[in-house]
Amino acid sequence: MARLKFGAFLAPHHPIGEHPMLQFRRDLDLVEQLDALGYDEFWCGEHHSSGWEMIASPEMFLAAAGERTKRIKLGTGVVSLPYHHPFNVAQRMVQLDHMTGGRAIFGSGPGALASDAHTLGIDPMTQRDRQDEAIGIIRRLFNGERVTARSDWFTMNDAALQILPLQEEMPFVVASQISPSGMTLAGKYGIGIISLGSMTTQGLMSLQQQWQFAEDAAKKHGTTVRRADWRVLLTWHIAETREQARREAGAGLMRWHNEYNVGTLQRPGLTAFSSPDEAVDKTAFVEGAASTIGTPDDLVKTIKNVMQVSGGVGAIIGFVHDWANPENTRRSWDMVARYVVPEINGYIDGLRRSQKFVIENRAIFERAGQAVMAKIMENEKAAEALKVTGPGRVAIPAVNAPDLQKEAAKR
Repeated sequence: MARLKFGAFLAPHHPIGEHPMLQFRRDLDLVEQLDALGYDEFWCGEHHSSGWEMIASPEMFLAAAGERTKRIKLGTGVVSLPYHHPFNVAQRMVQLDHMTGGRAIFGSGPGALASDAHTLGIDPMTQRDRQDEAIGIIRRLFNGERVTARSDWFTMNDAALQILPLQEEMPFVVASQISPSGMTLAGKYGIGIISLGSMTTQGLMSLQQQWQFAEDAAKKHGTTVRRADWRVLLTWHIAETREQARREAGAGLMRWHNEYNVGTLQRPGLTAFSSPDEAVDKTAFVEGAASTIGTPDDLVKTIKNVMQVSGGVGAIIGFVHDWANPENTRRSWDMVARYVVPEINGYIDGLRRSQKFVIENRAIFERAGQAVMAKIMENEKAAEALKVTGPGRVAIPAVNAPDLQKEAAKR
């Protein structure tokens, strides 16, 4: 089975009140930690309103992250293409790819916040078509073509990139919610997907249908899509026990839901939680919950369920949030790397098999103990010395040391 990749997605979602400079620095600290822990990918988004999401340029943030990391891939999650001239987007992504040593992933979307589109005077009805148009142009530019194009929102005259991406083929990824538009774009161009709608129960259960949208579009346009290029977003907070995870995440989860989702975005159908316990129960302990607040074993179970429901994906991306304080949040990511990733990918299977073999074949190894005992007991001084330096006082495995009382009885 192919190894499942793991990553993190930073929108970001930070409660209003903390110094923005310190938030940026703490987010960069997190990328550095994730790189050291062996995570495969880190994503950050583009937003211009709402107060809670304050990274306006993912390329700028990722360039800084690239200087503090060594191996982790850095993805724009996402560049909202209708907000920018396609040529400028292409240039910035190429520069990012070179500045990070070929670690850039180009993730795009139509723009998630209606308030952002309003700020820029963009008709929401045009956003998805403009994303489609921009992807086609940027792919041509990345291939080294000289492009002349005129649209109702940009003009290009003999445009060609001076520098091409450092990677032979920079990964292209489109964001997908519950509507079929993102998956259809992925199928049309044969590119990757990051499913953001999977953080809800409805989105999680629709993953198989979502993949069908991508495959249908690929068939229509003569391309192919690969499950290995499909990323699914999940939310979690992990601790040693479920009770500890509840205590650490409850108040922050309640604030995030009440102040951001209900109070700021005013998402239809959502109501405020009345207590941290209610927030945890209704987020992580309902039938088909898409969030995990608990132990590493709980998250392993969730991920295995996602793999079954979806039919298989290439990467699990954790949503970065401030449900817990910074220290416990960092510990949560640490525990996922230490216990969840190796369990899912089978990194410790060989160690378990080795242990089991030794346990089940004890009789085979007893002869080694007999050999040690024989050499000791044939020398009277060595046998006498073992009374002082015997089991528990020397680095001889107890199973290999002689039973002095038994030997004395025999004599």
